[in-house]
Amino acid sequence: MFAKPKMKNKITSDTMMASLFANATEGIILANREGEMVLANPCAEKMFGFSIEEMTGQKIEMLLPDAIRNKHVQHRDSFHQNPINRTMGAGRDLFAKRKDGTVFPVEISLSHYQLEGETYVIAFIIDITIRKQHEEIQRQQQSELERVTSEIKKLNSELEQKVHDRTMMLRETLAQLETSKEELESALEKEKELSDLKSRFVSTVSHEFRTPLAAVLSSASLLGKYTKEDEQSKRDRHIARIKEGVQHLNDMLGDLLSLGKLEEGLIEAKQEAFECEGFMHDFIADMKEIVKPGQEIKFTHTGSTIVTTDKRLLKSILFNLISNAIKFSHDNGVIEISCSNINDHIVLSVRDSGIGISKEDQEHLFERFFRARNAANVQGTGLGLHIVSKYLELLQGRIELQSEENKGTTFTIYIPAN
Repeated sequence: MFAKPKMKNKITSDTMMASLFANATEGIILANREGEMVLANPCAEKMFGFSIEEMTGQKIEMLLPDAIRNKHVQHRDSFHQNPINRTMGAGRDLFAKRKDGTVFPVEISLSHYQLEGETYVIAFIIDITIRKQHEEIQRQQQSELERVTSEIKKLNSELEQKVHDRTMMLRETLAQLETSKEELESALEKEKELSDLKSRFVSTVSHEFRTPLAAVLSSASLLGKYTKEDEQSKRDRHIARIKEGVQHLNDMLGDLLSLGKLEEGLIEAKQEAFECEGFMHDFIADMKEIVKPGQEIKFTHTGSTIVTTDKRLLKSILFNLISNAIKFSHDNGVIEISCSNINDHIVLSVRDSGIGISKEDQEHLFERFFRARNAANVQGTGLGLHIVSKYLELLQGRIELQSEENKGTTFTIYIPAN
């Protein structure tokens, strides 16, 4: 048998109930059959702004808005005729009034008990002002969502009609092309114009702006933290990063706006000698600004560090390949980048362990606007790899691809280094 534990201080039921009453986080008011308040806890005192002495002996209606006091007397009498514990306010809003006259929403639960033949009602009151504010915010958000959804549906309907109209026009044009050589030549010219228009479209949708913008934003944010005089060197470093990021953005904008000219052979690569390993370290440091949580970029370099090629185009190629590796890899994944300069050739490899690319999609991967089927939920325009292929043509380079679905992808590019 186990002995009962001995308690140093015996707590009586009355003491415990008094403590619960005094320390409850919701208002508690005890009223008699006539609706007179007999007891109120400190929470109720704080909630309504009346002292306990001011409430004691007063009708419960003093805590209600003027407009509903008379009606509440009827509800009170009805409750005493059929006293059952209940939660009030289900399906409708209840309100109370403070001493200063302000009205606020409440939730009330009623209980009752009898003592010496007298029926007493216990009201448990909760101030739900914050909850109502949140509900109103949610209601407004839902209303806004419904409005936006309605607009989207309207736009989709209009777009579908436009597509239908364009389709009908195309069918009519094709019918005419069968009988008219002149109309065929005109349609081919329009197709060429459409192709040029798609190339210019790159300027507004390219995701190549993310890395320099992230670097500019990061450095701009950090600048505000270096306020001491002896931290000028740190400020200078971040100012330099901002300038470099802005310049990079400007260079990319010029390249993307010129993509149509590039495809016409009107842009030439500008060769310059630079230190490749340092260039790669700096570029990868910028790319780390956009990695997913837990992702790691590993870099290795072998061979000569001095190369001669178009540094600007090389940056754009690397950005596309590495940003794709980040996007299509999972959190905590490793992205391996290797660079070698052997026999006057730069060999760059970007390897990830992400979602991979199917054999069927690999055949079309470098086409404009093409998106792999398993990449539908990842943001992108389907232009990045097309840009890479065009830049490599300018650099007289080539690209190789090895990939398997759910096992990762490796892109390897070969560029003459002199």
